[in-house]
Amino acid sequence: MIPIFSTKKGVKTRDLEIISIFNRLLIFYRKGVLHEIQNYIDANKFKEGICILTLRKQEDFMSLNWINPKDYSFNSFLLLERFQIRLMLEANGWLSNKAKWRESMGMALNANPAVKWYFIHRCPECAPLVEELAAKSPSPLNGDQIREAEEYTLQSVEDFTIYTTPEAMARQCDFIRGWNKERLFELADLSGKVVLDVGAGSGRLTFAAAERAEWVYAVEPVGTLREFMRDKIKREGIRNVRVLDGLVEEIPFPDNTFDVVMSGHVVGDHYEEEIAELTRVCRPGGWLLDCPGDSEHDITPSDELTKRGWEEIHYTGSFGKDVFLYRKQIEK
Repeated sequence: MIPIFSTKKGVKTRDLEIISIFNRLLIFYRKGVLHEIQNYIDANKFKEGICILTLRKQEDFMSLNWINPKDYSFNSFLLLERFQIRLMLEANGWLSNKAKWRESMGMALNANPAVKWYFIHRCPECAPLVEELAAKSPSPLNGDQIREAEEYTLQSVEDFTIYTTPEAMARQCDFIRGWNKERLFELADLSGKVVLDVGAGSGRLTFAAAERAEWVYAVEPVGTLREFMRDKIKREGIRNVRVLDGLVEEIPFPDNTFDVVMSGHVVGDHYEEEIAELTRVCRPGGWLLDCPGDSEHDITPSDELTKRGWEEIHYTGSFGKDVFLYRKQIEK
């Protein structure tokens, strides 16, 4: 098999093209926008008939090993947000075997009527799809078959699954456990600043920034992650952090509110729209920061950011892999 995540000396041009494709998909995976993987595949016609689906089991290399599905109940899906349910169902999970995913989800839903009911009522636009999946499920099934189906669907959206147990993320997610907060402090002076963290997750950037900033506002669309941050704030007596619901496309603040607007693993679905929204809430002379965590895989640099005027900073991360940070000062 060709090398995937690093460009070694002597790799052929054809292999380099495939490496570039895989690295792009890994960026989607690391950002938690795994639904974009199939969109990227469908939208690109690769030279010489190159297609990443020739790797027979896409899940073998895309898995981040953030979870062991045996540790999770299928009832974990009762904690999903409406947008997560919609993305998961419309994409048929993030793995390559869509037929297996549809069959497994149908089996699991029929065996777990509470989850089926929740999906239908929490995400009514997906109700017909939920009913279709359940109706096409094979039966009868024994307990082992049901559990195998549950574990497959839990693994297929491992980012969404681990978000139901935020307390496990610092231990399981490489971008948190391998990261040094000094990397953020090197990007911008946060002292006395009002800072926004977009797509805050479990608070990796938020709580680091709070050590120096006057105020930090954490915008996060996943409820379990917001609650995790609020519990930490209360438990540790942190007085300069506030947590709100929101998406990068619709930040719930007025124009020119923040001195620093930061994110990690967020920008990249729709660059123009996302950067425009980050810029809107940033004060003139303020900074936009893109500060991903350290990865166990090499990540390629972002031409999309550098061509839009962002400065690139490279370092070798704690796992010995390339990491790229970005910043841009805003002029209005």
